This record gives sequence, C-alpha cells and structure tokens, in this order.
Amino acid sequence: MYRTAVCPHDCPSVCALEVEVRDDGTLGRVRGNKRQRYTDGVICAKVARYAERLHHPERLTRPLLRTGAKGEGRFAPIAWDEALDRIAAAFLDAERRHGPEAVWPYYYAGTMGLVQRDGINRLRHVKRYSGQDDTICTRIATTGWNAGAGARRGVDATEIARSEVVVLWGLNAVATQVQLMNFIAQARRNGAKLVVVDPYRSPTAAKADLHLPLRPGTDGALACAVMHVLFEEGLADRDYLERYTDDPHGLEAHLATRTPEWASAITGLAPATIRGFARLYGGTTRSYLRLGLGFTRSRNGAVNMHAASCLPAVTGAWRVEGGGALFSQGDLHPVDMTRIMGLDARDPAVRTLDMSAIGRVLTGDAEALAGGPPVTAMLIQNTNPACVAPELDKVHAGLARDDLFVAVHEQFLTDTAKLADVVLPATMFLEHDDIYRAPGHTLVQIGPQRLAPPAECRENHRVVSELARRVGAEHPGFDQDARGLIETTLAASGLPDFDTVVAADGLDLAPAFAEAHFLDGFATPDGRFRFKPPWGAFGLDAAALPAWPDHCGVIDERTAAHPFRLVAGPAREFLNTSFTETRTSREKSGRPTLLIHPDDADRHGVADGDLVRIGNRLGAVLLHAERRAGALAGTLTVESIWPNAAFLEGVGINRLVSADPAPPARGAVFHDTAVWLRREEAAAAAAE
Repeated sequence: MYRTAVCPHDCPSVCALEVEVRDDGTLGRVRGNKRQRYTDGVICAKVARYAERLHHPERLTRPLLRTGAKGEGRFAPIAWDEALDRIAAAFLDAERRHGPEAVWPYYYAGTMGLVQRDGINRLRHVKRYSGQDDTICTRIATTGWNAGAGARRGVDATEIARSEVVVLWGLNAVATQVQLMNFIAQARRNGAKLVVVDPYRSPTAAKADLHLPLRPGTDGALACAVMHVLFEEGLADRDYLERYTDDPHGLEAHLATRTPEWASAITGLAPATIRGFARLYGGTTRSYLRLGLGFTRSRNGAVNMHAASCLPAVTGAWRVEGGGALFSQGDLHPVDMTRIMGLDARDPAVRTLDMSAIGRVLTGDAEALAGGPPVTAMLIQNTNPACVAPELDKVHAGLARDDLFVAVHEQFLTDTAKLADVVLPATMFLEHDDIYRAPGHTLVQIGPQRLAPPAECRENHRVVSELARRVGAEHPGFDQDARGLIETTLAASGLPDFDTVVAADGLDLAPAFAEAHFLDGFATPDGRFRFKPPWGAFGLDAAALPAWPDHCGVIDERTAAHPFRLVAGPAREFLNTSFTETRTSREKSGRPTLLIHPDDADRHGVADGDLVRIGNRLGAVLLHAERRAGALAGTLTVESIWPNAAFLEGVGINRLVSADPAPPARGAVFHDTAVWLRREEAAAAAAE
C-alpha cells in the first residue's frame, strides 16, 4: 500500500512522497507524488532508496551511556528513564553552578519538520538557557537578498517552464534540488538556454549551455559588469527602474567604471564571456534567476547576493511570466511558531551564542561566550557539529572536555554522538507526525506517521517534553503530542486542519502573480528595490561593505603562502552528513577527493590518485587528488561532507574553514578559504 509522506531533509525541495508500507510494517519503494505540482513525481535517487537508511543495521535503537573516553565510541545500553534522569541532573547541576545560560540546546536542519526541528527552542526559552544564533546556513544569503528585495519570496520555480533564459547561480541543482532540472528541461524543449555560475564544473554546470567558472568570492564583480553592459547597450528597462527602484541614476553612474575588463581581472572570466552573458540575459525579459546558497558562503557573500539580485530589477524581468528571481520562499508561509517554539516565553535578555562558532564557544573564547558563563551542558538534536561546523579541531576539543556534559539525540552513531555522554535513539520522518514548509516552493505540507518506530526510538518532541518535566519547565506545548501541536499551530495560523492538509497533498500558499513578482512593490519601507541598501540596519559590522553593488575585497585572498582557494561543495550522494552511513551512497561517492586543475597539478607534480596535503593556519588535511579539466585554475574543490574517519588522518575538510563571521549579520564562510598544497611523497610511497 502506498501512503503519502514528505521528505524531511535539508533541501529546498521538501518533496511530496508516496511510500510503500508493506504488510509486515516495513518500508518498500519511495517515489515522488505526481499530484503535488512542485514535486511532480520527481525525487532524488538517495531518497528513492530510503529503505536502505531506515532499516539500516547500524541504526540506533536503544539509549546508550558512554563507558570509554569521549570519542572512542564505547557505550552500554541503559533504560530511557535513567538516560533522561542523567540529562536532567546534568542540566540542573549546570544551572546551579553557573546559571541557566550554562546550558546550550543545539540543533539545526537534520529535519525540516517544524515540530521535530524547532521544538527544542521551547525548552530553551522556558528555562532561559542560552540562545542559538542560526548562522550556519542561510544567514549571509538572506541578508544579501533582503538588502534589496526586503523579504524572502519570489517567482514560483514552476514558471521556469516558460522562461527563455535560466540562470542557476551558486546552486548545484542536480545534487541538491532536482525538481529545478525538471522545470529547466521543460523550458529547454522550448529553446531556453541554461547558464550556470559556479567556480567548478559541477554536475549541474556540465549540463549548461554556458558555464561561468568565476573565482570564488568574485560574484559581485560579475554582477556589476553585467549591469554595466545592460545600461551601456540599452538593455535596461528604464521605465521599470524609475517606478520600482530607489536610485537607478546613481547605480548607472557607479557602474560606469565596472566594465567587463575590470571584472575580468577579478573574476578570471574573459571580457567577451561576460559581455556574451549580459547580452543573453538582457536579451529577453523572460530571464529567470535562481540564486542559491553556495556563492554566499563567503565573507563578502551578502554583498555578492545583493549584487546578483539586482539584475532582474535592471532589466525589468520581474514584469513577465518566466522572468524575475527566487532565492527563498521562506517569508511566504504564515505559520505561527509561538506554540512550537515557545516564543511567548522568550526573554531577549538571555545571551545568544553563534552556532557557527561552537568550537570557540566550547573552548572558552570570551567573545564567543558573549561575556557569560562557560557552556557545561548540551542537548544536540538534528545536527552533527563534529563534522559540519567550522574549525573542527576546536569543535572536537570542546566536545571532548571532561567538564562538559553532552546528550545527543540521533539516528546513527555520528561523529558527534561518539563524543556524547548519553546518546538517545531518534525516530525517522515516517515514524512521527510533522509539518513542513519549504524555501524552494509555496506549499505547506504535513507528513503523518506511517510506520511504527523500531525498538526504543523516540521522536524529538517527546524527548524534549519529557526532559522539560524533569527540569521543571512548564508550557502548554509540552502537554501536547506532535499532532496536537500541529493542530494548534494550523489554527493559530488561520490554516485548515491536519486531515484537510494531508488529503490535499499540501496547502498551496502561492500568491497572486503581482505579489510574486513584486509588482505591488517590494517588501521595503518605500516599496522600491534598494540598489543602495542600509547595511547598518542588518548588523553592527557594516563598515567594510560598499554602498553600491560592487566587489567587496574582504575575502581570504590567495597569497604566496596560500596560493589556492578552497571550495567545500556538497557531494551528490550525501545531504550534509545524512546518507553517509548508507552503503550505496558511500560506494557511489568513492572517497574524499581533491579536484585540481591539470595545470595546477602539473606545477605541483600531482597525478591522479596521488596523496596531497592542503592546509592553512587552522590545520591540514590529507586526501587523494583527481585531475579535473572542469576545475578552475587556482581553485581546489572537495565535495563533502564525509565522516571524519573517511579522511586519511581522521578529521574532515571543515578543519580548514574559519569560524570568522561574515559582515554585516554574521554567517558561516564555508567557501572562503585560502590554502597551500603539497604532494605527500612519503605518504604516496607508503600507499604504493
């Protein structure tokens, strides 16, 4: 029997699924739901084989107590009551010694479900535990987009089917948003062209009519040069600019010197290539710009996002079907999160800690601790910071502290779980109820429980609620089950009830054409797109940012000592660290590999399969090299995120990534890293 479900993973698509529930209560096939207009029956291969993950023999099914040293992975089974009692005792002890801010609940988007992901905040707010600044993924991009448009919404991705030019900028859709490739295929059958802006020849770039392999962190320069050509060659829509933007004349004057020749020196793209792209993009108003997260994970990422988002405002592409842009639909869905997150108990005076700086927080950096007490107790759900966070050496050292109690609620014994004192077995998405919204489309969906949890696995919501009772936290949300929380949230949001949303395969909140295309005005105080944004309104660290769209040279530039830039992009068969435990995904991915341009490889004497070491002031990583013609000279790419043990020296690529915050509103700079490289002669000889 096939039942409806919703994919929970951290991907803009949040796909509508149909899952085969077998007579014995196990999961069979998984396929896309053809009735939901966005998913349209298309899902990625890794989710299609989800039974391999859900019924994995190494899945956690009982609570565990650490019996060896942190990180050894030695545990013994314990009862649920004992596990929760130990966690509660540690939290109460931390509060007694240092105050409630010594406890730091830590989470992120291992599930996109609102109840199971965000409910940990209800415990945080009621108990006045340290807050979490959610900087690790979208903060930089959101800041850059909102600087111009004012809100995270845009043109429905299904309009791509009517576009004449589609630009994917900083987005490897083949790996992370497969539905886009479905819509693009429809457009290309009608003659549309696909442009991909990405530093390396990703699987998506390989399918493009035009690939623009610019140097990492130079996207703002490319956008400015394109706009220069648009103004210079009469491709700017001056009527639209006068009606919908703040200062088009000031922008044009500023761009007078931002020529393709100027941008070429910064981006590495030929002037003729830049002009050709500008003419292609500006030659039709049916140009659709899909802006991803990849190019924004840089110290100048907010400026780059803003500059790229200016393009459809210059051409007036927002006017027409199949034109305009989309970064995220995150501000579109009117979901009231008060009950789920306990927002009615939130105290703004409680300190907030930057999740991207977890290594600095846990190793006692006074600035990272915001002048408050040390963190001595944690509950970690839905994330694996021992792999995914920056400055991994500090993260590992912090999590290994003897005076830090760590509880991890997980599906597998991840690198983070191995550093825990208590590990709790978690359900997967088919084993609990949840409600979902998506950055990539306009539907609110509900995924009902379809399978019984195996053995002793418990959902996040139940664990948080039972822990709350043990530490004296009271809130109505702790007294409801997950379905009750969803019903309360739907009612507070003015939306239909649980069963109605499930029966409809989701509730489509797509706005009217004029609103989606900002023809009623942008979400700014005066309704105009801002070419000259008030950067200071987005954060305190805005002094280094340019007033107009521009190249902002605050990145970790190449130097004689660090002659390469590193891009730590996503691996196609993984989703962050999810699916790294499944045999099929690991076999298809091979091993952690450094992609290097053949010319760079020749200069360093590197052949395919050689062991190379790359590093910077934070450390070094040893891995195998692959000469790749589609790589960018001067840029190294490592498709990740593999478990640490998959790397030859036991620490992953994020060892090299800085936790420095990006201006003006903070954010993780995963793709802004300069490194050195050398071939490991001794290691290579030993390997042979």
